[in-house]
Amino acid sequence: MKILYSHRIQSHDGQGVHLEALVAALRAQGHEVLVVGPSAYEQAGLGGESSLVATVRRLLPAFAVELLELAYSIPAYRKLARAAKSFGPDLLYERYNLFYLSGAWLARRRRLPFLVEVNAPLAEERARFGSLRLKRLARWSEAYVWRRADRVLPVTEVLAGHVVAAGIPRANCEVIANGIELEEFPEALAARQAGPEAPEIVLGFVGFVRDWHGLDEVVRSIAAWKGAPRLVLQVVGEGPARPGLEKLAAELGISGQVRFTGLATREEIPRLTAGFDIALQPAAVPYASPLKVAEYMAAGRAIVAPDQPNLREVLEDGKTALLFTPGDRAAMWQATLRLATDAALRARLGAAARADVITNDRTWAGNARRVAALGEMLQAKSLQAGQRT
Repeated sequence: MKILYSHRIQSHDGQGVHLEALVAALRAQGHEVLVVGPSAYEQAGLGGESSLVATVRRLLPAFAVELLELAYSIPAYRKLARAAKSFGPDLLYERYNLFYLSGAWLARRRRLPFLVEVNAPLAEERARFGSLRLKRLARWSEAYVWRRADRVLPVTEVLAGHVVAAGIPRANCEVIANGIELEEFPEALAARQAGPEAPEIVLGFVGFVRDWHGLDEVVRSIAAWKGAPRLVLQVVGEGPARPGLEKLAAELGISGQVRFTGLATREEIPRLTAGFDIALQPAAVPYASPLKVAEYMAAGRAIVAPDQPNLREVLEDGKTALLFTPGDRAAMWQATLRLATDAALRARLGAAARADVITNDRTWAGNARRVAALGEMLQAKSLQAGQRT
């Protein structure tokens, strides 16, 4: 199958991991994939964005930036149309972005099966955080794209509910959660576990570090812990909360027990995650499919995470993770201490989490198979409809 992949990603962050992993999996399965997106994406560094985009956002009022986002659909459509003309795709796959209409236009014009991957209800999200001015236009553009998709692919059932609330039939939604590349997390790494006599237990976190993650409470709790084993927090990533966490650790006299690796490449993540004894997901967006959870599971780590619907789609309390009431930091710490003092429980939860990834094929290869099957089904329906006419 020839798949035209359309996106408007500007930075090499988690979004880029999703894009590149799925594309690689599709190609590994014999599909031809042509990726079309902003040239700034190829030039951006890890965790960064185009300097031009950053400058525009800084200098222009928010409503003007949003109009430019919408206007970008015109040159993007021309670029996508040229690519389609030379490539001759069987399927158009798009990673949804707000105010981005190019894929919907091209799919309609060329009568291509159109799949739209949705990772967040962006109109709602940006409005909630106060960074959206043209709210009615945003909601219209979002619904416009979703309605024109043959299938909308939200990453959780919770997110599917948001899509349905926008007027899309549930039958047109196919949930495909984010995955991992299992080969990057070999069994030998996953099997490494600290035993009951380990002098130090590493609590780990991967991702962009923000205040709402609640890692400050983890730092305070480590400082207050006087028992054995010694507890250490290792943060793999960067973010605005890092300076505050480093300052707090220094004030509490535990700088040596709070470690930051800085930004890590995708290739480094398996090794770094394998160094965790307990993997932390202190908080999560209620509709997201966190990439770090899939990585923790594949790495065979014991996970502590909030007990909320989107995470219960992949985690089971007491079987593949310990879940706590969202926002209850005391409960989160109790779950963490329970794991820190019980090596057998850590090993059991970690092994079960990895087994779940394998059993349920929570991988990018599995996602590629699901996408290709949908594309082939839509192709067949289109051919049948053409024969009837």
